Amino acid sequence: MDFTNLGRTGLTVSRVCLGTMNFGPKTTEADSFAIMDRALEHGVNFFDTANVYGWKLGEGVTEQIIGRWFAQGGGRRDKVVLATKVYGRMGEWPNSSGLSARHIIRACEDSLRRLGTETIDLYQMHHISRTTPWDEIWQAMELLVAQGKVVYVGSSNFAGWHVAAAQESAARRGFLGLVSEQCLYNLVARGPELELIPAAEHYGLGIIPWSPLHGGLLSGVLRRLAAGEASRAKEGRAAEDLAKHRDSIEAYEKLCADLGHEPSNVALAWLLSRPGVTAPIIGPRTLTQLDGAVTAVDIDLDKATLAKLDELFPPQGKGGPAPEAWAW
Repeated sequence: MDFTNLGRTGLTVSRVCLGTMNFGPKTTEADSFAIMDRALEHGVNFFDTANVYGWKLGEGVTEQIIGRWFAQGGGRRDKVVLATKVYGRMGEWPNSSGLSARHIIRACEDSLRRLGTETIDLYQMHHISRTTPWDEIWQAMELLVAQGKVVYVGSSNFAGWHVAAAQESAARRGFLGLVSEQCLYNLVARGPELELIPAAEHYGLGIIPWSPLHGGLLSGVLRRLAAGEASRAKEGRAAEDLAKHRDSIEAYEKLCADLGHEPSNVALAWLLSRPGVTAPIIGPRTLTQLDGAVTAVDIDLDKATLAKLDELFPPQGKGGPAPEAWAW
């Protein structure tokens, strides 16, 4: 496994991050335990979760599964850089969601209890709040850091200007502020290249892309459909995305075959080659999926391949950051 620093911090994390959203709803607890154990065997030390995962209101199902895995001992908790999130609705009453100081502090206490740990290494805001002032948010985060309950603070699903506003507010308070941003970023979804990633690089945030395979579209979907698999791609949004990008996906899968690599691993390797990216989040449902995904760190895409990928999945505008992407 390769390692890097999380943004501008001294924290060392693996170049792939284990996403746990499937733990509970799609992956049994026993299989989740096995996946987390195997991740450590591969050297993956960066685990991501959220208080809403498990999708049972207020229960934090996935956090509980991780907590019970930690409770087995064997140095599991010490080996893991643990990231979770706050924002989503955890109850029926008005203050059970969002980024009010009240909710941040209470949600942190609840996550710590479910995870069976004293400290969250990376506490991420799962979404922006348009109604909570930054001074209130940072006051709550500063308190949690001072209490030793949180080490670093990150964001998820922020726009570039939200990162700038957050960091300027934190700087005025003499606080470290955000150290990472978790965003939708992959070969199909390249919007963050315009403003979000330049902002993150300017302020020293590490980018942690979620949905690196764009919901399975970049995982060899055409081959799996031909084999009678990939049932999710036959309906709804997945089917619409496939219809929209079918020609590119067909050429992409042929390119991957010529390279001798799985399409999913090429998609991950492309992200690992991008400026500012710390670690894409992989969300394996099985040990086989995990074993395959971690090999992406060993794939080195040459300039010709990267150029071909740009042809198949063009960046927005002229490419690169805004405003150069669309202006002279």
